[in-house]
Amino acid sequence: MTYRFEIVKRDPSSGARLGRLYTAHGEVNTPVFMPVATQGAVKSLAPETVYDLGTELILANTYHLYLRPGHEIIEKLGGLHRFMNWSSPILTDSGGFQVYSLGTLRKINDDGVIFKSHIDGSKHFISPELAIEIQEALGSDIMMCLDECTSYPANFKDAEKSLALTLNWARRSKTAKKNREQALFGIIQGGMYPDLRLRAVEELSQNIGFDGYALGGLSVGEPKEDMKNITSLTTALLPDDKPRYLMGVGMPEDIVTCVDYGIDMFDCVIPTRCARHGLLFTNHEKVVIRHARYRDDDSPLDGTCDCYTCRNYSRAYLRHLYIAKEILAMILNTIHNVRYFMHLMESIRTAIEDGKYREFKNSFLNKTDAAISR
Repeated sequence: MTYRFEIVKRDPSSGARLGRLYTAHGEVNTPVFMPVATQGAVKSLAPETVYDLGTELILANTYHLYLRPGHEIIEKLGGLHRFMNWSSPILTDSGGFQVYSLGTLRKINDDGVIFKSHIDGSKHFISPELAIEIQEALGSDIMMCLDECTSYPANFKDAEKSLALTLNWARRSKTAKKNREQALFGIIQGGMYPDLRLRAVEELSQNIGFDGYALGGLSVGEPKEDMKNITSLTTALLPDDKPRYLMGVGMPEDIVTCVDYGIDMFDCVIPTRCARHGLLFTNHEKVVIRHARYRDDDSPLDGTCDCYTCRNYSRAYLRHLYIAKEILAMILNTIHNVRYFMHLMESIRTAIEDGKYREFKNSFLNKTDAAISR
């Protein structure tokens, strides 16, 4: 199936919209949240479990798969879908954020990025062209252009220089793309400067043209209100008929807020990372499972949740596993958190379908505020 995106319905009270992505590996309903399968696996879960939790689209990372086991091996073995036994759509991040995170281990120039592997210190070079080559070898359904993630804080001059590099790499990425079945998204940088974000949108959407557009350089340490303001402003400038992807933003209240701006796609490590550290999301509160108050609590983690964990185990048992450092703690916690996020997206899509998204948003945020204040 040739890649395409359609808007199914718009919420009359907000900027929220229902959409559908069509890819070679199936359809994706939007707004969608992508669990992160950085190295070809959602940490602690089998791919079949991830699918059964309601996941339609996952994110894997070019940087990590390039280093280990190598894109040539994955291509030789039939591509990433076959390699990890995942038959649904996959989006691959170009690795720009991971390179940004390397700090002193990387050096950026006009040609690309020279960096040292975080695994063994070996030296590597990735250009925009190679990032596309790697992603085409992986066979992902949606590829991302290599970009430079603008740091926070950054002055205007540095952010402008970084944006120029990202736009140049975007042009080269578009030229390098060969596989017509794979979509390619451009990434909007520009720091916290509206003028630069506008420049990025105009260049990427009007002069180059991509299958979708991602907002990068957010959730990198800036105040939450700055993230929301830049997201709202930039989303309003983007082409209406293309999917809009907010990279790395994943707290439930931020997802609910940014869907109102017209964002269609989200990813974040929050559900899996928080699960490993014992922070569990429920429809009533955030549960820090190590707390002594749960020592003899025989109730399920969330009585309104339909996941395997909540249907079969008590808070007391989950606390025991976590305190005892049992691997099962990580598995059961992650099952719940991923299901919580999938159920949240299902509720968001239902609210849009019913034309009541603003009502849903206000109710959700009020409950979140009340839980925090307790």
